[in-house]
Amino acid sequence: MIDKTAIIDPTAQIADDAIIGPYVTIGKNVKIGSGTRVISNAHIEYAEIGKNCTISPFATIGTEPQDLGYKGEETKVVIGDGTIIKENVTVHRAAACGDYATRIGNKCLLMVGSHVAHNCVLEDEVILANLVTLGGHVHVEFGAFVGGMSVFHQNIRIGTMSIVSGFSASRQDILPYSKGDGRPPVPVSINVVALKRRRVDLETRTHIHEAFKLLISPEYNTTQAIEKIKAEIPTNKYIEKMIDFVQTSKRGVLLKNHKSGHHTLESKD
Repeated sequence: MIDKTAIIDPTAQIADDAIIGPYVTIGKNVKIGSGTRVISNAHIEYAEIGKNCTISPFATIGTEPQDLGYKGEETKVVIGDGTIIKENVTVHRAAACGDYATRIGNKCLLMVGSHVAHNCVLEDEVILANLVTLGGHVHVEFGAFVGGMSVFHQNIRIGTMSIVSGFSASRQDILPYSKGDGRPPVPVSINVVALKRRRVDLETRTHIHEAFKLLISPEYNTTQAIEKIKAEIPTNKYIEKMIDFVQTSKRGVLLKNHKSGHHTLESKD
């Protein structure tokens, strides 16, 4: 159903059972999948949106990136199935680099006012709370939860099943499976809740935690910690993921407070 007040570009491809609400604007090169609802006053252009998504009022998807090097190249936003985009969310299409796409996976939730900049990648089941801001080329891995009003520098990674406290900011990568607390969100423990929800057993969680403690320990530098993990802790795919994440980081992984090696909101200078 398409409301009579909606403005639809002739190039748009909209599934027969999609719902396009009042005063929605659908611009050029848009595809909208079956069962997707676009509620009133949303604006979409240069975007492919999957099945059974919800696009809430005043969301803006696919507009030009905030990149001074962008010269009108044909880029896009790609959104998977079952994703919810809440009110006033902005998702910019890509700058002319990489695969020319900003990507959001399946079953993601972008809460009110969050911003996804050009060329970001959000894997499946990512949650951005209210007013989260992602700079360009940020990669958010599977199942990560980012607390409200947090800000992240371009080109960083937010690791698998990590959780970051609200009102955080980081210029470095966020370790997979970690709970980051403070500003910046230094890891204080592993995200047990997320691991349990994905049915990771107790023994595996225990080994992940042992590896995590070594990585954040002030007694070892990162290279020493990884050597100790490999020598002393039974490996599993989660530990291998953590090690690979650290070793492939381009901006460095946030592991320790510069003063004390460990940090929480209650820490004192």
